[in-house]
Amino acid sequence: MVNMGGHRWWFMAVMVAACWWNGVVGQAQRQAPAIWVMGDSLVDNGNNNYLIRSLAKANYYPYGIDYYRGPTGRFCNARTFSDILGDWLGIPAPPPFADPTMAGNRILGGVNYASAAGGILDESGQQYGDRIPLSQQVVNFETTLGQLRTMISPANLTQFLANSIVVMVFGSNDYINNYLMPNLYATSRFYTPEAFANLLLNRYARQLQALYSLGLRKFFLPGLGPLGCIPNQLATGQAPPGRCVDSVNQMMGPFNEGLRRLVGQFNDGSHPGAMFVYGNTYGAFGDILNNPQRYGFRVRDTACCGIGRNQGQITCTPLLPPCNQRDQYVFWDAFHPTQAANAVLAQRAYSGSTTDCFPINVQQLAQIKL
Repeated sequence: MVNMGGHRWWFMAVMVAACWWNGVVGQAQRQAPAIWVMGDSLVDNGNNNYLIRSLAKANYYPYGIDYYRGPTGRFCNARTFSDILGDWLGIPAPPPFADPTMAGNRILGGVNYASAAGGILDESGQQYGDRIPLSQQVVNFETTLGQLRTMISPANLTQFLANSIVVMVFGSNDYINNYLMPNLYATSRFYTPEAFANLLLNRYARQLQALYSLGLRKFFLPGLGPLGCIPNQLATGQAPPGRCVDSVNQMMGPFNEGLRRLVGQFNDGSHPGAMFVYGNTYGAFGDILNNPQRYGFRVRDTACCGIGRNQGQITCTPLLPPCNQRDQYVFWDAFHPTQAANAVLAQRAYSGSTTDCFPINVQQLAQIKL
């Protein structure tokens, strides 16, 4: 399916059924004061619900079919990657920034700023209308910080921010909803894949610097997964049956390698008191696709909810019946993993080896006291 030599190691509790997930990991001891989530639809938990002119919404059934609150704006059948990672850290899923009730004590465990269709570049995903790109998510964090300053003393706020964990999931839309859409965007005509990756990383680094200057110190930065393997890309018919679109996957290399180097550079002493962690999403997801049965998956190339080839030509539409055995599918819709796949990715981020996380994993990141 995807040509990558994923490492082989066993771990417990990676396949978590929706009916009992909330009660197990959610009882973990709190390991950080707060979790700040920035990113795109992989971790959006409802921000786009409040964007009137956005077409990128998941506030309808069957999204959330296995979530106790039903459709909330999560692009999944239940919990997202950041939800489950927060469970491992003992931190409840933070509220979406755009929620008008998001104030007071509700922000003390963190806030979710992620927005479906949002990218590192402001223009990525513009065909979906309103969305919140990385630059605006940083501005929104500054708004939250202004609220926190009225609630926490300066010394305590410094420590609070330093020991909080920032999860940033960016880049997919800059490819899927920009670079790989030559009819709508000119980027692929002006930039080679290597030059485009450098453009993204330079913008990314600028915003990371801004967040560091605001007092945040612990960053988890997952790389891009094998986007050439998602049902949306398989549905284009550019790959032989049973294989991914290799040309798309090859584009991920310059970005992921550059992000890993960026993490190393940021950790070399130029950002005192901070720790940046790179998450090898490509390797972890590749291991799932190469060895689906090891993780309990039966279907790795077709969406659980969608229409057309690989159920990926038209993504999950309102009231469209999804598949029944959702924990056996890697992909929920044309673009996003199921909760079961998110559970694998979250555990490997939390407690994985240096192959999964560099230079340390999220559990070790939380254990650092600043």
